[in-house]
Formats: sequence, structure tokens, C-alpha cells
Amino acid sequence: MTMQKHSSELNYARSSVYSLQYHLILVTKYRRDVLIADIKTELEELLKSMTEQFSGKIIEINIMPDHVHMLIDASPKHSISSMMKGYKGVSARMLFMHHPEIKEKLCGGHLWQPSDFACTVSERSEDMIREYIRKQKKSKGKI
Repeated sequence: MTMQKHSSELNYARSSVYSLQYHLILVTKYRRDVLIADIKTELEELLKSMTEQFSGKIIEINIMPDHVHMLIDASPKHSISSMMKGYKGVSARMLFMHHPEIKEKLCGGHLWQPSDFACTVSERSEDMIREYIRKQKKSKGKI
């Protein structure tokens, strides 16, 4: 999925001007292949909605069966750690409520690994990261 926005564009808020892009990766617990079919579709909509609530935009997203890659344009109003906590908590709660069969594939009932990945993206690396996310293939063992 592509939302056309380039990092060279600035965002204007009441008290700030900013350009903050992050490459985020969320991995399912035990790398279980649960992000498929309707679950994948619902997760994408949830992540889009949450990003908008965090005053951000998803630039690129690719949901694999066992992990998610996102390139987001973020607001300085929210820390990346609070955003990741929100993404993981809300999505797990909603997906478990709408798709209780997921819990059967996950020991302990946790959807996401406790750790996650976030890195900043520069104008120089944005196109490379967009392409990487678009062409992401499932590879067990490494992200």
C-alpha cells in the first residue's frame, strides 16, 4: 500500500514544523503465521486508524503472515514508544475479540513479541526503505 508523501515535505502544526519518518516492525509471538486473510485486512485498517489518531500517516505498509513493516510519517506530539505500545495493545485486543481463533495458535495469548523495531528514516534512505517494504518476502529467522 502506498500513500504518496515524501519526507522532503514538511508538516505544519500550531506550534511546530516537522518531518519525522520511522520504519517500524512488529513481529508476532513465536513468529506464528496469524496475520492472514480477514485478520490481515482488519489489522491494516486498525494500524491506519491508530496512526491517524497519533496525528501521523502511513507512507508504506506490508503485512506478512508473521510480521508487519510500516514506514510512517509521525508527529512529535507522541513518542515512538507510546505509539508502538498503542499499536500492539489495541491491535491485539481488537483482533482477539474479532478473531478468537488466533489465540489457539499462540501460547499464552500474546499476539506480539515483547520487543519491536523502530528506526528513523532520512530523505536519503526513504526510497530504499519504501522499496524494501514493498518487496518484503517472508524469510523465517530474520526480518
